[in-house]
Formats: sequence, C-alpha cells, structure tokens
Amino acid sequence: MAVVSVEGAARAEVAARRYYGTGDVDAFYAEVWGGEDIHTGVYAERHESVAVASRRTVELAAAKVAGRLGPGCTVLDLGSGYGGPARYLAQTFGCTVVALNISESQNRRHRQTNAERGLDGLIEVVTGSFQDIPYPEDHFDVVWSQEAFCHSGDREQLLGEAVRVLKTTGEMVFTDLMAADTAPSDALRGAVARLEVEGFATPAFYRRTITGLGLTRFDFDDRSDQMLTHYLRLTEETGQRAKELAGVIHPAYLQGLLENLPLWVEACEKGLTSWGIFHCRRP
Repeated sequence: MAVVSVEGAARAEVAARRYYGTGDVDAFYAEVWGGEDIHTGVYAERHESVAVASRRTVELAAAKVAGRLGPGCTVLDLGSGYGGPARYLAQTFGCTVVALNISESQNRRHRQTNAERGLDGLIEVVTGSFQDIPYPEDHFDVVWSQEAFCHSGDREQLLGEAVRVLKTTGEMVFTDLMAADTAPSDALRGAVARLEVEGFATPAFYRRTITGLGLTRFDFDDRSDQMLTHYLRLTEETGQRAKELAGVIHPAYLQGLLENLPLWVEACEKGLTSWGIFHCRRP
C-alpha cells in the first residue's frame, strides 16, 4: 500500500538513511550478499550462490531495456546501493549512469569501487532522495531501480518523479519487494520490521499508478517463486556462518537476523509476498 503523507515520506527517508548507514547492515550485505548486487536473486538451482543469483537479476532486467542502452544513453539508477547494477550497465553497454542514493556510506564505497575499476568516468554517484529527483523532466533514456521503492514513504510521488525525468521515448525497469495482491494489509508486519518500513506496495498498485502516469505499455515478469529460494538461501548462509559473522556483525543484530529471516521464509511459503521485474514505457 502507498503511504502518502509528507510526514510519512520524511520518516521513511530518515529510516532508510539510518538502516543503510549502520555498520551491521553494511557487513551483512558485504558478507552474505557479496556487497555488490544487494537484491533478490533469480536462481538457476536451489543452492546457488546468493551473489551469482543476484547478478543474474541484473542481467535479466538489463535485457529488457537493452535496445535503449549504449554509448550516449543515460540511465538513472534510483536507490543504487553499492553500485553493482550501475557498474554492470556502464561496463556492458558503455552508457552513462547517474546513481542516486540516500546513504552516503554506501555512496563512498560505490565511488571507490568505480574508481578502482576505471568506471568513474561513466558513473556519477549523487547523494539524495528519489522523492525529489534533482534533474529536469525528459532527461533520462532509462530509469532503473532494484529493491529500493519499498523504502519510500510516498510511492505515488516517487513514481511521478521517475516518470517526470524519463524521456518520452524512454523506458523504466525495476524490481521491488512487494506484498501479494491478495495478502492482508498487515500480513508482513513482522517480516518488514527489520527494514524499518511501514508496509509494501503490491503489483496491482504499481500497475494502476504507473499506467495512470502514462506508461501504458506495462509488463510484469512475475518471479515471485524466487523469493522463497532467496530467503531460504539467506537464512541458511546466515545460520551456517553465524560464528564467522559474529566477528563483523554485532551479536544483537545477528540474533535479530536469525529471528527475522525465517519470518520471510514463512511469508513466502504462505504466498504473501510478490516479486518480479517491471518493464514500463509509453505507447
């Protein structure tokens, strides 16, 4: 569901900045997720590496907009995290990427990695909020995002901003953690508490809102089944490596992970969650 008050949007920004700015969260993503593509993976087999599956999601999403990507193309990555997708797009297609992200600690690592890999000339990392995108309308060829919109306190405003800066011939591709359309409104409350968000959107919300903004060519590649495999893998990795992780993650936060991740597994098993790749454009 969308949270539409200005106050709610501001709270969500503060929560996201706090969440992604902590050392424990940073260490969890670095150690368990690989610190590159920190989003849901598409798994070729049950016990595949989380990092490998997460990179496959980037590749599948990029394939949907490959016709728009290339030298001279500009991509806006909303909620760019540590920059794995931005680096993939820049290196693979030679496009310019503007990476807008609220966490300065993530952005410092993003910039450093870009420089180490010789990609800092193609990627501009900007600290800021996707609720108020600091670029003019009709500016970007592609708007991209992966598992970031769930942190928005006003998703309608966010989507309006994303469409505003998109060229009339541009395309938007994104993934997000969502509640299933049929899930009760509070069904995921326990699972999402760790992310400090008030609730998730649904596929129906995105379809209704995005088509209402004029991107009527709307495709949802439903991969909801991958969420169960993904959270099983995260639960297994965290549990099996608990002693090792205790050296880099505070015991209280690690214990919270060990209690929270099974809630995600249970929610996925009950069909309460949804996830996939959205591809949207004008007629």
